Amino acid sequence: MDSTARIERTLDAILRTGEQPGAPPLLTAALRHAVFPGGARIRPQLCLAVASACGDNDPVLTDAAACSIELLHCASLVHDDLPCFDDADTRRGRPSVHRAFGERLAVLAGDALIVESFRAIVRAGAAHPARALKLVESIGAGVGMPFGIVAGQSWECEPKVNLRDYLRAKTGALFGSATAAGALAAGASPARWRALGDWLGEAYQVADDIRDVVMDPALLGKPGGQDVSLGRPSSAKELGLSGALEQFDRLVQNAVESVPECLGAPRLRALVRAESERLVPKSWCAELSRNAVPVAARIKPPVPSPAPTTQPW
Repeated sequence: MDSTARIERTLDAILRTGEQPGAPPLLTAALRHAVFPGGARIRPQLCLAVASACGDNDPVLTDAAACSIELLHCASLVHDDLPCFDDADTRRGRPSVHRAFGERLAVLAGDALIVESFRAIVRAGAAHPARALKLVESIGAGVGMPFGIVAGQSWECEPKVNLRDYLRAKTGALFGSATAAGALAAGASPARWRALGDWLGEAYQVADDIRDVVMDPALLGKPGGQDVSLGRPSSAKELGLSGALEQFDRLVQNAVESVPECLGAPRLRALVRAESERLVPKSWCAELSRNAVPVAARIKPPVPSPAPTTQPW
C-alpha cells in the first residue's frame, strides 16, 4: 500500500472511532469536513518516509503518529480560519468549517481533532508503549508552549515579532515533529532527523507568504492577501518578493542537505524537491523576481472599523 493510501485509510479509521450511535451528527460532519478531502498531506508523508528509512518495524504506530500530526494540522486550520483570526470564508477550495457549520461547531471540531490525535497514538501503542509515550511528548511539544504552533500563532498578538522565531514556531514546529515522529515510531533516535523537518517547515511558511501575495485565491484554495491586510508577520513583506524567493531556495537546499545518509535518503530528497516545486514552481520564480512590486501595493488596506460608542463590557 502506498503512503497516500495508508494516510487516508488511517485518518478515516480514526474518525470512525468517534462516529458511534448517539454521537452528535453535526459535529461528526464538521470533523469530516475539516479532514477530507485533504491537501498535500506533506507532514504525514514526511513521517512515513522517515519511518521507512529507519526500518518501520511498527507500521501501526507509524500510521497513527503520521495521522496524529495531520489531525493537529487540520485542527490548526479550523481555528486559524475563525473570525477571531483570519475570518476566512474558504479552505482547500471549499467553505471553511465555521462557514459551513457555524463558529461554535468549528471551535468544538478543532478541539475534538486535537484530542483524537493523541488518542490515536495511545490506541496504537500496545506493542511499543515506551515509543508511544515519547511520541505523545514529542508531538505535543510541536503543538504547545513554548515553541509549538500555538506559540507561533500567538506571536501575531505580540507588539514586536522576530520573523525567524515566528516562522519556526507557526509552521516549522509541526514539520520538525513529523520527521522526529517517524524516527520515534520506528524505534530510532529522532535527533538526526529533526533538522530536516525544521528546515522544510520554515521553507513551507516562506512559500505560504509568497503564495499569499501572488496567487489567485481560487488557485490558493483560501483568501489571499491575508498577511498584509491583517498586519501579520510575513517574509514576503519583510524581505520583498525577490528576497523571500531567495530565502525559500536556501531553506529548501538546507532541507535537502540535512537528510542523513541512509537507504531512504534519495526518496526523502526527492520528496523535498517535489514539494518545493509544487509550492513555488521554478517556471514563475523568474517572472516574480522580474516584475516584483512592493507587497503592500498588491493588497488594499483594510477599512478601519468605527470606534465603539460604548464600553465593550
